[in-house]
Amino acid sequence: MQIATWNVNSIRTRLDIVTNWLQTHPVDVLCVQETKVVDEQFPIAAIEACGYHVYRSGQKSYNGVAMFSKQPLTNVSYGFGGVLAPASVSDLDDQKRVITGNFDGVQIVNLYVPNGNMVTSDKYPYKLRWLELLGEYLKTTIESGQRSICVCGDFNIALEDLDIHTKTTAKDRVMATVAEREILRKSVIDLGFQDSFRKFTTEGGHFSWWDYRQQGFERNRGWRIDHLYLTPDLFDRATSCSIDIEPRKLVQPSDHVPVIVEL
Repeated sequence: MQIATWNVNSIRTRLDIVTNWLQTHPVDVLCVQETKVVDEQFPIAAIEACGYHVYRSGQKSYNGVAMFSKQPLTNVSYGFGGVLAPASVSDLDDQKRVITGNFDGVQIVNLYVPNGNMVTSDKYPYKLRWLELLGEYLKTTIESGQRSICVCGDFNIALEDLDIHTKTTAKDRVMATVAEREILRKSVIDLGFQDSFRKFTTEGGHFSWWDYRQQGFERNRGWRIDHLYLTPDLFDRATSCSIDIEPRKLVQPSDHVPVIVEL
């Protein structure tokens, strides 16, 4: 089984890039983020023509998540409210950032974690609240009896310094602050999830996002912020995890690239 995650930065803008990639990389499930389109305008037919079932949760111009699967998903839910009580979710489902479904016994949780903007912005504490609730969401999912879980998506966090092209002032920047890293560990890793990429690649220099500005990709000034975290049983089953940088070389690409795990 192959599961991929990819922040496409507008599914309609990158539609040809995504469909061409699916034709040459027929993964079992592709989880996409930042689709930036309401559900009624999602280009379902083009994805279905590639042989996939489509599940989406979107909003106009911002955010949005979707899953494309070779066979129908079961246990599909949208937002934190698909698992948690509305009182605990509060306003954290207003933005479309969570979708989950079961493929062949594996519950796949697809996330678009808030960016946070700047530490001084009100978007930063929102991000921390969101990550706290993610921990409750995953804990509840595990306690419901689901043991084989893949949590993937654009986390907008580089967990370690080697996930960033430079360590200079990185800890003062959103996506690398101590608070973000600690809450990611608490909400995901402390629950038993493990980083599938680091099972196979321990050195730095491997990234999944590069800023469009200042030749970020050409100079390999990137960050590894797109992750696939696995429960212990799936981590043991993982045979590879790779980052495909080829789509970033194309005309008008997303600033992120696909990350693929094989079980």
